[in-house]
Amino acid sequence: MTMTPAETSATTPTAMLAESPATTPTETLAETSAEVSAPTSRRGGRPANGEPVLDRAFRLLDAFHDDAPRLTLTELSERTGIPLSSTLRLALHLSRLGALERQADGTFMIGLRLLEYASLAPRGHGLRSIALPYLEDLHRATGQHVQLAVRENDEGVIVERLSTPGAGKVLYSVGGRVPLHGTGLGLVLLAYSRPEFQDAYLQRSLFLEPEHTPVTAAEVRAQLQAVRQTGIAHMSRLLPEPAASVCAPIFDRSGACAASIAVLGADGTLDSRVVEPAVIAIARAITRDLKLSGR
Repeated sequence: MTMTPAETSATTPTAMLAESPATTPTETLAETSAEVSAPTSRRGGRPANGEPVLDRAFRLLDAFHDDAPRLTLTELSERTGIPLSSTLRLALHLSRLGALERQADGTFMIGLRLLEYASLAPRGHGLRSIALPYLEDLHRATGQHVQLAVRENDEGVIVERLSTPGAGKVLYSVGGRVPLHGTGLGLVLLAYSRPEFQDAYLQRSLFLEPEHTPVTAAEVRAQLQAVRQTGIAHMSRLLPEPAASVCAPIFDRSGACAASIAVLGADGTLDSRVVEPAVIAIARAITRDLKLSGR
């Protein structure tokens, strides 16, 4: 159904914000669930087959990034493609649950409730608690950035980062997702993944970011083979400024690659001959403690 200008103007963000306090959390969730389950209606750009309310909620959360930690209602709607009215209801409901926080200026940001949940993730917090003392030693010894990452599906996720001023610009923060083929951390995780996963992953179009340089599957396979042979990965980039990294795998008690660690620094400040033995030694120490912990 096409809305007339009069109908559209009757539901402004200001009007919706004024009406929203009267809606209870139960009513909000019920209304939103009913709205997305409508089978054929396309009002407000809704997908033809509807979309589960939980999926929409996660789309809102996915809209936030390091470069956009606070978003207005309109920005949330634009970034997710969710109609403004639905965005408002979801954002207010998530705010009441603590997943989002609404600021005095009307913008939204990620809420501390999610930090509580994230701290319970064994592959994040559990691994981090074991690795952190060793990462701090590596950070002090090298004077460079140190990162810890795990694989989630076809991406790596940074679960810890220790930074050093003057060691160059870091592209990924804690919680940030890194490409498996385009970062040293990712190459390690990909090198020790199952062959069938590698085959499926390498069927896609591959680019190195942020340069957006194409790379072939054969080139990546050669890198993966080198990582498995040497137990170390080297990666360099030119943008946003020249940088290089040295990375190594961490294994769990089953022998699977549980994580990867990296020392990252500005190009020219990272001496691989000095850093490599330190990265390998720290990775082995974390592996030992991870196995002793039963993980």
